[in-house]
Amino acid sequence: MHDTYGSQLTELSTQLGHMAGLASAALRRATQAVLSADAALAQQVSRDHEQIAGMSLRAQRAAFTLLTVQAPVVCDLRAIVTVIQIGADLNGMGSLALHIADIARRRHPEHAVPVEMRCHVDQMGRVAAELGRKTQAVLLPGGPHETATIHAGHATMDALHRQLSTIAMGGPVWKHGVTAAVDVTLLSRYYEHFGGHAVEVARRVTTQSTGASPDQQHLATVGGIKG
Repeated sequence: MHDTYGSQLTELSTQLGHMAGLASAALRRATQAVLSADAALAQQVSRDHEQIAGMSLRAQRAAFTLLTVQAPVVCDLRAIVTVIQIGADLNGMGSLALHIADIARRRHPEHAVPVEMRCHVDQMGRVAAELGRKTQAVLLPGGPHETATIHAGHATMDALHRQLSTIAMGGPVWKHGVTAAVDVTLLSRYYEHFGGHAVEVARRVTTQSTGASPDQQHLATVGGIKG
């Protein structure tokens, strides 16, 4: 029975990894949509979000089925709870990609981001999409060990977030109006929160695999969720 449980948990971890990949792809499309004022691409992100949300719901149901059918011991119970929490984080990443795309959709056919800010937003989008890719790698059993680089990437994202927020809230120096300032500030926050979810996934996987937080393990690297 425990072998069956282990294979089911591995399958769930693989599904979560696929969700992370979809969230990363949705984030890339959302960034392109907001930078190019592409309403059709923004609509694609909406469909991406529906797919991610559906997968999150199915993963949660499968995890609850494991709880009720397998009667897991304490360590197995922690692994199942971790799956549920990670599913929620990944669904949150998909939602943030949708929020970014919504800004493009609301401002279409105009551009939401002033010309001189687009390189900065593009950079945040690239960092966030890479964090999504590394999150996928962390979740796939036997995949690359990316936990430490997720934390490093999030530190880069934090710095970019502070820079862009400072520019958008720069008072008289800002010459693009209140609407653009709000849009740019929200975009910056969405990208930062996307990275925050990636860090949470890395923390949860590390805690499940080692029994300690990343700080306690000096950001020990891990791969997949283990029962």
